[in-house]
Order: sequence, then C-alpha cells, then structure tokens
Amino acid sequence: MADLTVNLAGLALANPLMSASGTFGHGLEMAGFVATPYLGAWVSKTVTLEPRHGNPAPRIAETEAGFLNSIGLENKGVESYIENVLPTLAGSGSRIITNIGGRRLEDYVAMAERLDGFDVIDAFEVNLSCPNVEGAKLQFATDPDLAERTLAAIRAVTKKPLFAKLSPNVTRIGDIAVAVEAGGADGITATNTLLGMSVDWRTRRPGLALVQGGYSGSAIKPVTLRCAWECARRVSIPIIGCGGIRNTDDVLQYLVAGCTAVQVGTANFSNPALLAELPAALEAALDAAGVERVADLVGSMLTPG
Repeated sequence: MADLTVNLAGLALANPLMSASGTFGHGLEMAGFVATPYLGAWVSKTVTLEPRHGNPAPRIAETEAGFLNSIGLENKGVESYIENVLPTLAGSGSRIITNIGGRRLEDYVAMAERLDGFDVIDAFEVNLSCPNVEGAKLQFATDPDLAERTLAAIRAVTKKPLFAKLSPNVTRIGDIAVAVEAGGADGITATNTLLGMSVDWRTRRPGLALVQGGYSGSAIKPVTLRCAWECARRVSIPIIGCGGIRNTDDVLQYLVAGCTAVQVGTANFSNPALLAELPAALEAALDAAGVERVADLVGSMLTPG
C-alpha cells in the first residue's frame, strides 16, 4: 500500500490529513467519530488568553455550497484549556496542534509562553486571520510588517513549531507568507475562511447578527487552492492547505499544488466520520495511480512553459 507519511516542519505525521481549527472542538470531542490514529494532526479550536463569550446569535447561516459563521472565537480561556483539555490529550496517538489567538501582539506572546512547557502540545497554529472578531479588521493578517513582528515575538518565547494561519481576504497573500516566514514561522496554513454575508430579502434581515462572517465549504476551494499555491511559490517552509476539501481528489489537488498536508473543516459537519474514511481512500487512490509515496506528489504540478 502507498506510504502516507509526511514530514511537516520536523513533525512526522502518519498521513497528511488534519482537522481544521473550529470544526473539531477543543480536544477529543470528535474521537467517537474519528479515532486519533486516523489523523496526521488534531488541531484545536482557537484558544485565547481570557474567556470569550463569542458573538450574538444568529451566528451560523447556511448558504450556497457551505455556510457562514460568526462564532467570534468563543472559548473558556487558556487556564480552562490547561486544566480541562490538555490532560485528556496525553497519549492520544496523534500530533496535537493548539491554535492560539489574540487581540494584541502581547496576547499571542503570553499564550505561547503559558503553553510552551506542555509536552502534549506538538506545535502552535497562530490564528492571524479570523474574520469574525474585531469587526473583521484582520490587522494581523493584512499587514506584512505586523504579521512578521507577531511571529518574531512568538518565536522568541517558544521552540515549538509555529504554523501561521493566513487570510484569503488580502490582495497579495504571497507577501504575507514571506513576512511570516521572515518572522520565524515553520509553516503556513492557507487559508482561513472568506469574508461573506447573506440576507433574506423577504424579512430584510441578514443571516448573521453581525451581518458578515466567514464563508466556508466546497465553493471556496478554487480561491483557497490558489492561495495555497501562491504561498508555496513564495516561501520555503511547508504549506498546509485548507478550504473546501471533501474527498481524496481535493486532498491530492492541494498536495500537487505545493501543500505538504491539508486540513478538513466544513465537510466534517455533513459527515463527521470523513477524516476516518479518507486515509484508506487516499491509499486506494494512490495505489490505483501507481504512486508509492504521497510525499512524492507535493509540489509536482506541471505548469505551461
């Protein structure tokens, strides 16, 4: 059978399949559907320094080929995460990546400092790009200088791998990718959700209480695939593709475009066991194509000329 192992910034993964932050809970809530050995890495929902109540309802709205969300990074804060979640993750059999977020640069640094000593955490995913907070200003994800300074400040307080999660809601995502690499990022997650909205013309009401939110689902894949490819062309650190992945073809498209691994998010809501099914399906697809190692496909896309 095909070899599914990949090396992600020094982390040996059993396969290139990861959960996407915000779609699999904080800890092992989804273990009843997807046993941890099926995953290359288990990514937490964003954890912040202080508890956050999130945005007012309605904060999820179904729309064409996906849905909008405006959760607002609701969570119980880092101390609750340490006390109640981290102990349950020991011996999970999967790489554990904690997604961290903040309002200020200092928040990110404090989060990394507080969590750095916990061996159960294999890496941090730095959420620079959530469109559902601070009025969708996205300051950390749209300003290359601030993105670089943020990663550099986090890098100074931890030796764990850092994966910067970028936004597709920018003009030149490659510039942001170069900036976070310069700041010390070990990899890039490309990308978070697109900024979108919906409205019911009959009631004249928007689908979300705050009008706009993050759009995810199969329809965004052409955009996020392009973003991942653009990042891969500009940096030497590995790319984690994220956006619209539903099946093995989607996974392999991202890898061929330059990604070392991928994250599956919105598709988990329609099929919670999808990430348990994908490893065998991926093996079968590679065997049928005569590909011995999935890592051999990374960045193998042919371009004209």
